Amino acid sequence: MSEWLEQIVSWIGENPAAAAFIAFFIAFCDALALVGILVPAFPLLFAVGTLIGLGHANGPLLVACAAVGAFLGDALSYWIGHRWGPQMRSLWLFRRYPQFLDRSERMFHRHGAMSILIARYVGAVRPFVPAIAGMLRMPFSRYAPASLVACISWAALFLAPGWIFGKSYDAVAAVADKLALVLIAIAAIIALAWAGVIYTSRWFAGHADGVLKRALDWSRAHPRLGQFTGYLVDPNRPQSTSLLMLFAALVGLLWIAVVGAVALLANGGPLGIDHRVYEAMFALRTPLADNLMAALARLGDVQVLAPAVLAGLGWLLWRKRWQAALHWSAALLFGWLASETLKFIVDIPRPPTAPGGFGFPSVSIVMLTISFGFFAVLIAREWPGRRRIWPYLLGTVLTALVAFARLYLGAHWLSDVISGMVFGLLWVLILGIAYRSHVARSFWMRPLALIFYSVFVLAALWHAPRHTQTWLEDFSPPPPAQSMSHATWWEDGWQQLPATRNARGDAIRWPLDVQIAGSLVPVQTALEVAGWRVKPQADWMDVLGLLDSDTPSSEQPILPAALEAHPEALLLVREIDDGRRRQVLRLWPAPVRLQDDTPLWIGTTQTMTPHRVMGVATLWLPVDDHGEAYRATREALAEISPQREGESRAHVPVLRLQTARKQ
Repeated sequence: MSEWLEQIVSWIGENPAAAAFIAFFIAFCDALALVGILVPAFPLLFAVGTLIGLGHANGPLLVACAAVGAFLGDALSYWIGHRWGPQMRSLWLFRRYPQFLDRSERMFHRHGAMSILIARYVGAVRPFVPAIAGMLRMPFSRYAPASLVACISWAALFLAPGWIFGKSYDAVAAVADKLALVLIAIAAIIALAWAGVIYTSRWFAGHADGVLKRALDWSRAHPRLGQFTGYLVDPNRPQSTSLLMLFAALVGLLWIAVVGAVALLANGGPLGIDHRVYEAMFALRTPLADNLMAALARLGDVQVLAPAVLAGLGWLLWRKRWQAALHWSAALLFGWLASETLKFIVDIPRPPTAPGGFGFPSVSIVMLTISFGFFAVLIAREWPGRRRIWPYLLGTVLTALVAFARLYLGAHWLSDVISGMVFGLLWVLILGIAYRSHVARSFWMRPLALIFYSVFVLAALWHAPRHTQTWLEDFSPPPPAQSMSHATWWEDGWQQLPATRNARGDAIRWPLDVQIAGSLVPVQTALEVAGWRVKPQADWMDVLGLLDSDTPSSEQPILPAALEAHPEALLLVREIDDGRRRQVLRLWPAPVRLQDDTPLWIGTTQTMTPHRVMGVATLWLPVDDHGEAYRATREALAEISPQREGESRAHVPVLRLQTARKQ
């Protein structure tokens, strides 16, 4: 955690009444009829629950405070509904959005007192059902018990996820802090993409009639320009709403594209935010996340997209859907040609980790956006009702995940990815409007959807696992920029190397107490003679094995860790106390290179013990061993010469060794 966040957590730990008031205030505001829709209760209570799990707040007290806050907020909403009744509908909020009260009233009529309990878990109606109960004169003696039960259960359940997360945070952060952050980021991206599509669709569906009327009035008032847009809003055309939605998105994306292009050209290269995002992604690199991100990034390869697109086009041609096949083909062909042309015209320097072949915009993101975007335009209108949104949801989530994976690996700048998505969407919208305005004939899209998505999944399963390692090699971290002479390192330059692996939190700081110049073979040999053994790097199958409670802890893997985006070059383990503890030596390439090209390594020694985290997984976690693992490592390497020992900036001893100067 950052310093300011640690200070806040520390202050709350010293002032438990503050945490209790925060829980009460969040729950109270969330329950109020007029402000509850503006309060993001779940993420706020998740944060409060995390404080409980970390041991900085009293769990039962905060559950009680949240329950009381929710009950009093609901009671106030009940009183407002009872006092003003139908007059509430004259308030601006409910005149502007009458569906808030309408949905709540329908739920109340359908479920009666049970609606008080149900509404507690439905954010869209939670603040309004108590007001409806008061408005319809439900006796308070019936309302209060249902509300009390609902508020207690709601408080416990909404605090529980954060509570569990906080309980497991220290254990997970000690060995997989960056992996946890990557997984949280993936979940957040999926949620944001999902919510963006759903809420955009709902907003437009609720405002379509008004927008159509205003657009139609404008086209009639401006006959010269209106002749180009009139067909989009013609009420006699059944596709007017969809066409107008596409057109509105097209105008918005054009504006974004123009602003972005002007900013890039004015800057003459990557923007400041490009560099900041690249550095943030680089800092998240860790072996397990690398493998996951490489597999996701490969989903945008032509080897995955081409079979799915060709299968879909083949079905369209077989069914003689010439217009659909022509528009989809045109979208793909011209999108590829235009993006490849832009790569040669716009000279944007590549990220340091990217090999040749990438540029502005990201062609892979362009083609992925067009492939799934136009396919969604093609089949969405054939789906009944609310199901029409599913093709857009799938395409948006997939594109967002692939874009994040490529940012994580350093394949693109943020501006490359955003420009690729914007350019792809622009072309999809242009061709989508053309297709929707000229093709009225519907077709049975279920076989087409099944063919396209099935072939995509099969191609992904075939291609991604076979080329993940190649992808990681292509995007390996660049060599260190800092260098020093061999003699300088040996004398006092070694103190310029990092003293700890991480600057955050004692559990994950890990003092870097070993530095080796030369080959690691003599080091490995000496340690193996002393009873150490090389531990292969754990993969995702090993991670799944952590969930098996029947596997002895001595057979459970040690989760890998990274330093400056590099995985461990060597991981050695020595079992002690009959397998109940492990002494571990991790070695990485040093973030400084020696000028005579001698390999330089830096590492940490640890003693680890197994811990069952939340009764779900067994993790080997580092413990404070007062230098026991360091002394055991030093004794095992005593025969290697020359070697020296000194004290680092972290006030721990550092062992320096020199082996053969070449690998």
